[in-house]
Amino acid sequence: MTTAEKESRFIEVNGFNIHYRLAGRGKPLVVLLHGSFLSLRSWRLVFDELAESASVIAFDRPSFGMTSRPLPSKATKVSYTPEAQSDLVIALIKKIGFNKAVLVGNSTGGTIALLTALRYPESVDGLVLTDAMIYSGYATSEVPAFIKPLLKAMSPLFAGLMKIIINRFYQRLIRAMWYNKERLQSDVLTAFRSDLMIGDWSRAFWELFSETHNLKLDERLKSMSLPSLVITGEYDSMVKKEESIRLAGELPCSELVVVPDCGHLPQEEQPEAFVIAVKHFLKSISE
Repeated sequence: MTTAEKESRFIEVNGFNIHYRLAGRGKPLVVLLHGSFLSLRSWRLVFDELAESASVIAFDRPSFGMTSRPLPSKATKVSYTPEAQSDLVIALIKKIGFNKAVLVGNSTGGTIALLTALRYPESVDGLVLTDAMIYSGYATSEVPAFIKPLLKAMSPLFAGLMKIIINRFYQRLIRAMWYNKERLQSDVLTAFRSDLMIGDWSRAFWELFSETHNLKLDERLKSMSLPSLVITGEYDSMVKKEESIRLAGELPCSELVVVPDCGHLPQEEQPEAFVIAVKHFLKSISE
């Protein structure tokens, strides 16, 4: 049993029962934010090694994994907006006894990591943005305001349609994240699918989707003064390498690592290279 499995826990944060794993000790605290359609399982190959020199927490983001999937409510303040997700990250950090953290985000997890750092710079020590969606996808998609009331009123219908679509294309979507498809073992793919499709998962994912809006992160990058590491898989087909190169060039105080023979998930395909890059970054910002 890995350290991560031993430390699997639940904690109430901002209306969600968050499933998380915590290991290591001391500072810094490293928060791992997985991408869409995945779960904290995505960090299984790097979690223990990172925890050798830091406190590390990975959690299932809202609408994914074993974290609860409550419906949005003003009374409970449950929300799936990107801003609410960044609020949740900060609340979680404080609830486990820390004031600051290094945020490590992959894909849409990178979107949330950067948004959180921009909104709460005093609570973030540094950023590791791994194949992060900043100029495309989740960070720039937007559901028009005029159509939102209709979408909300018809949520059960649209959630049902989304369930059919995701069920049909899930395997193809996840496989696209890998450069070398043979590295994605069938049992891992099955486990990711099981992590996603828990309870009323399609309704929760619909709530997440319907709250997307253009975060205009590209317009806010230059205000960032925190040290940052940008990591990209050389052959990422979901967030092109050129986007990460652009991000490293526009983000002040940043460095770039291009991981060869790798797609959208360096922590999955090239875990050793990922750990080396992150550990080097953590050491550099602690000196």
